[in-house]
Amino acid sequence: MRAVGSEAASLRVEVMSARPERLPEDVILALAYEAGDAAAIPGVLQTGLSTLDGAAALELWRTPGPVTGGVDGPVRFRANPEFLCGAIDLDESGFRGIADAAESAYRRIREFQDRQAQRHLLRVWNFIDSINEGNGDLERYRQFCIGRARGLGDLASERLPAATAVGRASGTGRVQVCWLAGRAPGRPIENPRQVRAYHYPMLYGPSPPAFARGMRLETGELMGSGTSSIVGHESRHAGDLQAQVDETIANLRELHRAGGGSGEPAGLKVYLRGRNGAPGLAEKIRSGLSASGPPLVIAADICRRELLVEIECLWI
Repeated sequence: MRAVGSEAASLRVEVMSARPERLPEDVILALAYEAGDAAAIPGVLQTGLSTLDGAAALELWRTPGPVTGGVDGPVRFRANPEFLCGAIDLDESGFRGIADAAESAYRRIREFQDRQAQRHLLRVWNFIDSINEGNGDLERYRQFCIGRARGLGDLASERLPAATAVGRASGTGRVQVCWLAGRAPGRPIENPRQVRAYHYPMLYGPSPPAFARGMRLETGELMGSGTSSIVGHESRHAGDLQAQVDETIANLRELHRAGGGSGEPAGLKVYLRGRNGAPGLAEKIRSGLSASGPPLVIAADICRRELLVEIECLWI
């Protein structure tokens, strides 16, 4: 087990290798990275992804006090007075395609959130099958972005959450979205080195990705979106993992600076395309971001085919 973050922080991240019978009462979000019966633990989302080394990992987001859980239609949620985490897990076969499934998921999220005291979207994670399958605008990620935009409707760009979207190489047939929302709105943070994702040119699809590069919470945390080797709107260093890592670290450092430069790296997670990790890569990322502990390294497909790595970070 390893925990990162101050005991006084509103959010802390802990990674467990052992599977508990039940979640601790202060866990507001739980993501499992393993095949098998972690899904049997109430309140855990089985992502269909696994760690690079194949070891089981349970990512827990913890709060200072107890949380309560519930179900509202397709939404499973856990909440305390300050934060709420929800999850939707849809069978894609029940829709006409990934765009329709994404639209349904995000429409239901907005309808659910509009009824909550913790109504402000802060951070979203999206897990889908075969994210790069299909050519041109028929690529599944581009279709997902179309559906997400439709589901979000008229949500203003200044209210878009931080986000990650990654793909599973093995098919599960599921479209999964989980999110963190708060009673207080966050402050979206953009990276001066990168074009705002929602301003991408149509080169990347008819609906640009709807997310902010980062989100500064009222409680002080800075939540970085999934970040890759993109400068402006263009991918850099195709096929060169080490160079992509360096560029991604530079992007996260600049995001941290743009967000005020406060806080220490806590939740650090790395997605690597396939299982092509390089020796010493985790330590390079930890050192490059001055994190106190090693990152959680997950095998996953990235939203652009030429990208090999994506990193997300929580500063507290």
